[in-house]
Amino acid sequence: MNDQVRLDLQRRKRLGMVEAVWGEHKTAAQIAAILVELHQQDELALATRVDAEKAEAVQQLLADQPMLQKQLHVHRQARCLSLGQPATQQPQLGEVVVLSGGTSDLTVAAEAELALRWHGIRCTLVLDVGVAGLHRLLNALPGLEQASVLIACAGMEGALPTVLAGLVPQPVIGVPVSVGYGVSAGGHAALHSMLASCAPGISVVNIDNGYGAAMAALRILNSVAAQDLNNASARAAAPAP
Repeated sequence: MNDQVRLDLQRRKRLGMVEAVWGEHKTAAQIAAILVELHQQDELALATRVDAEKAEAVQQLLADQPMLQKQLHVHRQARCLSLGQPATQQPQLGEVVVLSGGTSDLTVAAEAELALRWHGIRCTLVLDVGVAGLHRLLNALPGLEQASVLIACAGMEGALPTVLAGLVPQPVIGVPVSVGYGVSAGGHAALHSMLASCAPGISVVNIDNGYGAAMAALRILNSVAAQDLNNASARAAAPAP
């Protein structure tokens, strides 16, 4: 096992992020071995892009370890495996709202939501608010006011993040999704559209990268919280007038 991977056991301490395991191109045996080692190190684990068949194979490989099995969870909608319990919720960091243009984007949106909840971030899913029916997004706007960061997942032409960023002041992270006919080209049309957005300040991650969008949102929230803490410390240390 040690010859195949080198686990980043300090990532949570260094970055505030649980190490994630890219599962799509790993075998079930490799994933199972990584989960065992993380469990032995008393670390949390999140494996992404694990389909139902591979998840079942991982469960079978770990069937002789009942204590580990109890902590292993399959998240079919998000195509993920998790080991352990999510971090304690930290409401002081704020809330992230994950939006999807349609239900076809749900897998990517669910991956983003799970990754945020895994790190103790309050997260809400708002589904099927694509711009093909703009009234749906407009009706959802009042519910977005409390959010600190917005993640918008969209396939086809990927217009949702641009429209959203023109309506709300929060940071918007666009996630192009590999959904759409012909020239959508597996999400490349949505990616190019988001990168060429006329709404200033949009951040864009790679195609289908719900996890990456979640970690971008986490960095924003942690940075704001750190700055607030520094400001509070500076005020406390300032001499009285």
